[in-house]
Amino acid sequence: MTDLNTLESDVLAQVAGAADLQALDAVRVAAVGKTGSISGLLKTLGAMSPEERKTQGAAINALRDKVADAIAAKKAGLEAAELDARLASETLDLSLPAPLRRKGSVHPTMQTMDEMIAIFAEMGFAVAEGPDIEDDFHNFTALNFPEKHPAREMHDTFFFNTKETGERMLLRTHTSPVQVRTMVSQKPPIRIIAPGRTYRVDNDATHTPVFHQVEGLVIDKGIHMGHLKWTLETFLARFFETDAVTTQFRPHHFPFTEPSAEMDVQCDRSGGEIKIGQGTSWLEILGCGMVHPNVLRACGIDPDEYQGFAFGMGVDRLGMLKYGMPDLRDMWSSDVRWLSHYGFSAFAAPNAASGLS
Repeated sequence: MTDLNTLESDVLAQVAGAADLQALDAVRVAAVGKTGSISGLLKTLGAMSPEERKTQGAAINALRDKVADAIAAKKAGLEAAELDARLASETLDLSLPAPLRRKGSVHPTMQTMDEMIAIFAEMGFAVAEGPDIEDDFHNFTALNFPEKHPAREMHDTFFFNTKETGERMLLRTHTSPVQVRTMVSQKPPIRIIAPGRTYRVDNDATHTPVFHQVEGLVIDKGIHMGHLKWTLETFLARFFETDAVTTQFRPHHFPFTEPSAEMDVQCDRSGGEIKIGQGTSWLEILGCGMVHPNVLRACGIDPDEYQGFAFGMGVDRLGMLKYGMPDLRDMWSSDVRWLSHYGFSAFAAPNAASGLS
């Protein structure tokens, strides 16, 4: 028993004197580990008589429990002290300014398209969409393009490899196929716009191989050129945010409209800028016309009962005119400086209540 008291005093002194968790664990292993001093005493119980085993066993187990409790208490104290030391050394100065976060912006093309959609939505137009990859019928045949039309050639249109059936799919050259799909699937009256991406073999300061269009279509009874003129002039006045919009319609030819026209808007070209609603110059801005009877027939609509008008305009080009961007190719340059200058806030979506731009 005297040996147990001495062992207890020694072990508890070592526990109390442990300076860190590593030293405490060494004391634990030396005392109650597999080869520890207390564990060694427990192994001697088998050689004792039943009376000795009863007395010594209880004393040794009591010693082991007392040492285990002391180690646990010491460990908790050391861990608390270590945490306090870390909290004291790893402080965060909340008074320092937070780093500036990079702010994204809406691309001018998307901003312009949203503005156009918002204006036409006010006028009762629904948005219709279609695939970028089209077939010959929807892109050309149904729109009254003759077989030898230049747009059907490789120098104007991006074609895919010819299928075994002889059919060649293509990247749509306009969003007019959406008009065809709408007329085939819906009965008049129809009033839609078709915004989307289009593709042509073209590349200069005002043209790119990939660009965006918004086309419009109205089909109903009694539709005439007066409706077309009012719709487009109202749109331009809202888009350029001025009532001083003067337009003229020049005769033109499109396979899918008859009569067809190019619409010009009066502008001022002085000072290296184009100002809509002033000056004496004219700028071509879009194409339009009355839907050709052949197009109506190809889509299953009786031209003797229904008439309609259609128009199409370049989203990128209208954005250039409104926001003073000199070169269309800059829109695809991925220059962050350009995007920061011409970009728009994502929290200011165009609408009739708060305004467009």
